[in-house]
Amino acid sequence: MTSLLHPPQFHLEKQTENHLRLRSDTAAVIDVFVLEQDIIRVRVLPNGMARGPRSWAIAPGQDDVAIDGRDRLDLSGFSLPVFTLREAADKLHVQTEDVRLEISLNGGRCNWSLKRDGAWHTVLEDRATQAYNFDWWDDRVYHYKARRPDEIYLGLGERAGLLNRANQSYKMVNVDCMGYSAKTTDPLYKHIPFYLTWQPQAALGFGLFYDTLADCTFDMGREMDNYHGLYRHFVAEHGDLDYYFIASAHSPLDAVKRFTWMTGTPAWMPKSGLGYSGSTMNYTDAPNAQERMQEFIDKCREHDILCDSFHLSSGYTSIGPKRYVFNWNHEKFPDIHGFTKGYADNGVALCANIKPCLLQDHPAFEEVQRAGLLIAGPDGSPSWVQFWDEVGAYLDFTNPATIDWWKEKVKAALLDYGIVSTWNDNNEFEVWNTKAVANGFGKAFPAHEAKVLQTMLMMRASRDAQREHAPQKRPFLVSRSGGVGMHRYVQTWSGDNYTSWETLRYNIKMALGLALSGISNIGHDIGGFAGPAPGPELLLRWVQHGVFLPRFSIHSWNDDRSANEPWMHPQVTAQISDLIKLRYRLIPYYYHLLWQWHRSYEPVLRPTFAEFPCDPRCYEDGDDMMVGDALLVASVVEEGQAEREVYLPEGARWISYWSGELFDGGKTVTLPAPWEQPVFLIREGSVVPLNVAEQHFARPADQRAFLIVPPQGVAEVEGSCIEDDGVSEAWRNGDYGYWQVAARGDDTTLHLELSFSGQLPRPQSTVQVHLPAYEKRQIAVANGALVAQEQVGGWLQLTIALAA
Repeated sequence: MTSLLHPPQFHLEKQTENHLRLRSDTAAVIDVFVLEQDIIRVRVLPNGMARGPRSWAIAPGQDDVAIDGRDRLDLSGFSLPVFTLREAADKLHVQTEDVRLEISLNGGRCNWSLKRDGAWHTVLEDRATQAYNFDWWDDRVYHYKARRPDEIYLGLGERAGLLNRANQSYKMVNVDCMGYSAKTTDPLYKHIPFYLTWQPQAALGFGLFYDTLADCTFDMGREMDNYHGLYRHFVAEHGDLDYYFIASAHSPLDAVKRFTWMTGTPAWMPKSGLGYSGSTMNYTDAPNAQERMQEFIDKCREHDILCDSFHLSSGYTSIGPKRYVFNWNHEKFPDIHGFTKGYADNGVALCANIKPCLLQDHPAFEEVQRAGLLIAGPDGSPSWVQFWDEVGAYLDFTNPATIDWWKEKVKAALLDYGIVSTWNDNNEFEVWNTKAVANGFGKAFPAHEAKVLQTMLMMRASRDAQREHAPQKRPFLVSRSGGVGMHRYVQTWSGDNYTSWETLRYNIKMALGLALSGISNIGHDIGGFAGPAPGPELLLRWVQHGVFLPRFSIHSWNDDRSANEPWMHPQVTAQISDLIKLRYRLIPYYYHLLWQWHRSYEPVLRPTFAEFPCDPRCYEDGDDMMVGDALLVASVVEEGQAEREVYLPEGARWISYWSGELFDGGKTVTLPAPWEQPVFLIREGSVVPLNVAEQHFARPADQRAFLIVPPQGVAEVEGSCIEDDGVSEAWRNGDYGYWQVAARGDDTTLHLELSFSGQLPRPQSTVQVHLPAYEKRQIAVANGALVAQEQVGGWLQLTIALAA
């Protein structure tokens, strides 16, 4: 029998290609899977039997997994490289080109090393004392690892507080935490058991992903115990210890990109998902909701506010004071078709709120219960939960019949009326009854053991309904809650944040944590959702920051029941209108970044050290971020500021977007921060695609231009930009094109070359190029003609007619 006194003694029992099985004298098993040169998986089974369910997370380079999950012994999609295996000194050595794993046969303790510059560097060791739970304590899953004081820990999805998770502990349980503190509240909405360890002095790191659906906790050094030295640990409430080690030997982003690839291809969503999305609880809760919704369109037109979509809050489903999913309140919306057509005619798509719980007096409750579509108790009766205004029961999406019912309702109650997309909300599935049972695709299991799976299957069912309804259109949908793999389906946001300056500051770190966890299509409720209404300065500064996030939505449920709107404070309405126009000017850059995320798994938002890992100043806690590799954004997060100090990372030079002034890196500068101008700079050597068409509400226009910041002297800069129709699935057949932009310079001449390739016809014959005004070299155009040149602010604006 296994005991602390006698740790299990392992031996290599068998090898089946890239799967090694070690078995102990106590029946414990350690499985090792060599998946890629930089990815090795370890699974620990204390009694030799797998206890965990199938995986819905692993989908290497694929759009999705089977609806009932992936067998955990399925290694398809991985390259399964040749590796070295040898046994010496009571250790088993497993080695690829990038990773070396040493397993102590006495106790199964693992030691991980990475190779760089021809030498191996140890980066991770299991704790010397009781690294695993071989049924010593209870049935939970434990993994204890040694901790180094110089390490930083990043990721774990959506977390409050500092970006560096060191010396903190986190509980990973999806809950509805309305009005949370972005500095302290834990847990939050999402279940992403992946994090990156980075050692700044060595510039080495790795990612760890624990493939579990269980509620779990991560202690990153907050807990201390004199008997074990410095350590950190992971604990899951049930299942197996099944984790992936992902090398990150050059940049912190290496492991992030590989984790994203391993868990599925990010959804390529319609371009309109980058536009401004209006929303507020206030409108649909009003008795004259349809009139209030029309007022929003009228106000957008009056103040020239560009808008692509509106997120329709759940008040449209009300009966009395309560909300009933898929029910339309015809008193609030007497002409549903006319309402949706009016929005469509103005170019504003509607995204309707849907919830996965039926209240006990829902009109369809008895029908759904009789069909067995609810999470139920052992006797088949509903497993009751508290939900919004009433007690209800969650739908069980592990039942194929529930998925069919849901898809039919999404189509009949929403899409057939002209609603374009779905807002999957309140989908944390707070099932606390340990006796509640889920269908499990015919293999029933305790419902509380896979709450996040229900969340994932709900959003997948919503997406599939949209695909079936309009197969030629790209689905767009959002979800508040989620887990690993949610990037395959949805755009997301940081939930019901509290209105404060502190929230603005810490939401920045929260978004970066999500981006470093494979989730890039993200944003916040601009202005704050819960609490007091934002004052004019806070709202404007929040909009200034929000224009740089992939999701840009102003949403609220303020204590005074006011609505956060671009025009709520007349003294800043004009500035907000211009900021939204700046957002639309930058959309081509964001769209290309999302394309790179979709194709190459590169996160859109990044902390500065991710781009400059050798600059120690970039590891200091701050409020700056990179958007792609070109833009450095320094948002104002304190009241009453007219200036903003910005540290410019060493290793690049930086130019102010507003003044055109060039700064050397490696120093701090103080820049003006007026209300109409967010502080951001462009990295020298960058190409940023722009939309320079004049924009007005309900008259969208698109004209491509390129902002180029070439270095002085002999240097070359290249960039590209994706173009497609922005709406359809035609891109899957290759119906898209690329702009290719190059600037090659010497001391006297700057050579520009612009070209367009692909199946899509070139969308325009003239292109604007913006160069810094300090650019004094002669301009030569390789495949076109320079037809106009003028200085606009700190930039030279060139108009180039392209050759036929």
